[in-house]
Amino acid sequence: MQIAILLYDRFTSLDAVGPFELLSRLPGAETVFVSKQPGPVRNDQGNLALVADRAITEVTAPDIVLVPGGPGSRQAMHDETLLDWLRAADATSTWTTSVCTGSLVLAGAGLLDGRRATSHWLALDDLVPYGAEPTGERVVFDGKYVTAAGVSSGIDMALHLLGRIAGDDVARTVQLMTEYDPQPPYDAGSPEKAPEPVVAFSRTLADEVSTAKG
Repeated sequence: MQIAILLYDRFTSLDAVGPFELLSRLPGAETVFVSKQPGPVRNDQGNLALVADRAITEVTAPDIVLVPGGPGSRQAMHDETLLDWLRAADATSTWTTSVCTGSLVLAGAGLLDGRRATSHWLALDDLVPYGAEPTGERVVFDGKYVTAAGVSSGIDMALHLLGRIAGDDVARTVQLMTEYDPQPPYDAGSPEKAPEPVVAFSRTLADEVSTAKG
């Protein structure tokens, strides 16, 4: 089973690395990072790079496609080279997945038209013009399309996939070996739970980042 994780400039690190850490433990899995060109690809903060092992032209029929999110998704969702590859890979994939605003890239490729999907809570409305039905759920399955909400939810999505592909016991074993047992000190992980001033400040930060990046 080949798992292709797409990288593009200004992706969010955990969106890619979180699912990679779990899915790469699938028995017999080959996990490959791909981009338009092989080599290092910088994250959204510019202070970390992951290495794309292969160009997208070299990976034509992965079993699982995973698209991380990040500020760069706003450009990636209009990049016809990436979108053409996604459409071609999706034609034969078993699972086509995304984390956070990676769902906007899938939407840009026309893959979420008429489907339920999630994204980062600040980007849910951006799915609507592409025919998707946005939902605030943490992980959404619609046929073979699996979308996860913001950043950390990619780990949950990977566990869901592990269970469906290899069975519950394998998923539980991976969860245990990675000691994924969240016990956060705060209960502010969604806009419904966070204090309103925190939500408002988060919106302001997102607007400032969007303006700064153009």
